[in-house]
Formats: sequence, C-alpha cells, structure tokens
Amino acid sequence: MGFLFEGLTLGSLFALIVFVCALLFVNEVTRRSKLFSIVVFCLLPVVLALGVYMGVLGSPTGKTWFGWVKVVSALIGVYGFLLIRFTKLGERKFAAIFPVTILSLNIAEAVYREFQVYATVKTLTVDAGGILVLGGYWNIFNAIAGILCIVTLTGFAGIQVSKDKTRDMIWPDMTWMYIIGYTLWNFAYVYNCISTRSMYAGFGILFAALIAEVFFKRGAWLQHRAQILSIYAMFSLSVDFQSASYFKILPTYNLSLLMGISVVAFLFNLGVFAYMVQTMAKYRKNPLKEAIYAHTNYYKKSLEANNL
Repeated sequence: MGFLFEGLTLGSLFALIVFVCALLFVNEVTRRSKLFSIVVFCLLPVVLALGVYMGVLGSPTGKTWFGWVKVVSALIGVYGFLLIRFTKLGERKFAAIFPVTILSLNIAEAVYREFQVYATVKTLTVDAGGILVLGGYWNIFNAIAGILCIVTLTGFAGIQVSKDKTRDMIWPDMTWMYIIGYTLWNFAYVYNCISTRSMYAGFGILFAALIAEVFFKRGAWLQHRAQILSIYAMFSLSVDFQSASYFKILPTYNLSLLMGISVVAFLFNLGVFAYMVQTMAKYRKNPLKEAIYAHTNYYKKSLEANNL
C-alpha cells in the first residue's frame, strides 16, 4: 500500500485497524439486534444532524451536497433492508426491486461524480469539501466500470431473508465475482474523487464489508456494505477525523497509479460482464427474473449458511 499512499506509520496503521474494527463491531451489533439497528440508524442520524446544524459537530464533508446525498442514500438503503428483514414486506416479490434500485442509484451517483471531476478538474484542486482531487482519463475508465457494475446486477428476484435469528437479507446471486468487481470499482472511485479520504472511505470500509461477508455472514454482503457505509458516512459528516495526526494517510497522486487502478477496475468488471453474458447464453437464464449463478459453489454455500 506504500506506493498508493503516503503517511503510513505504525501509529496511522494502528488507527486504521481500530477504525475497521469499530465499523465491524457496530455492523455486527446492529445486524444481530433490531433494537440497536433502530438506535444507530434511526435515532443517531437525527442527533448528529442536529449537532451539525447547530455547529457543535461538523467536518468539511458536511459542507458539500455530495456528502449529504451519500448519507441519505446509504441510510435509505438500510431502512429498506430493515423493512425487508423485519416486516411482511420482505415476503412480497416486488420488495426485491428495492435493493437493486438503491444500489444502482448509489453507483450512478458515483459515476456522475467521475464524469464531473473529469470535466471540471484539470489540475490538483481542492473542492468545496476540502478534498484534493485531480481529473483525467482514469475517471472515464472508472465511470464505465461503474456502469458495468449496474449492468451486471443479476438474480435480484432471488433475494431472501435468512431463516435464523438475525434475519439477514441474502442475495445469493451476488457472488464473489461481483463483490470483487464492485470493490475494485468503488476503491478506484474513492481514490479518484474523494482522494484525501480514500484510505478510510475507500479501503477501510470496503475491507470491513469483505471481512463481514467472509467471516461473519455469507450472502449478506450488500447488507454489510450498506450498514458500514452508513456508519462511516454519518461519522465523517459529523467529525473531522482526518484533522487528527493518526489519520493522515493520503494518496500519492501518481498519474500512473490513478490510471492503473481505474483500468484494473474496468478490465475486471468487463470480465464479470463477459462471464454474465456467457452464463446467460449457456444456461438460457434471464438475470431479471432468476438467479444465473445457481450452479456455482459460492451461490450454494450462501444458501447453506442461511438455512435457505
């Protein structure tokens, strides 16, 4: 990671580990408790918003429209998932449309931002939120990768609620290929467009979601992602944590690295798209109506892990 970032010290690495562990802890506590979910995702946002409005809390991110949009969109996703998990709405077939729609909109926001940075930022520039960004052709490559992340969303009709105490929202057709493709794209997006926070808003929260998927609950990656993103978004909007000396891991702004990261994300997602088309043709399946990766081990293990 040293070639991507500067400011890596034992202290900053320890702070990063604590940061990821805190995200995982809150995600796991809220995942296991409907009451804690209501407290963290319904009551806490109101308290923090009042604090920011009154000037008691706040960060540079809170001065940008995109920062607020990201908090609201992430929380809307969590609210929808909670309704699917804990109400009869989850038993309705049309409920499956919500996760794919909110995720697509979330990706589309970032794609728009990539195009915006490419069109308006030609040199290293500090934007309204105090973020130092640099536009270039890498934005175009990653914007296309983001569009591919939307196109390759398959099998949402098969979204189910796990048959255990935690009642997690499970998307079996969202296998490791899509998860890795999204992770690469999103990291490249944050590195390109929220550069000075990319270690935390990018690597930190994406790594936390991967850990939650692999070690805590398989098949619930989108739920993990939404909750962890919401927790981070509320925190970063309310607290200027990067003003602390231990949170000073910053990108190097190397042009070759900016291009390389985005090209890798583009190529991987192009591969996911090609595999999706091949699978659809081979098994003659419609990704809008049914799972297309039901033959894979990842899909089968997701069902087994959730008693489905």
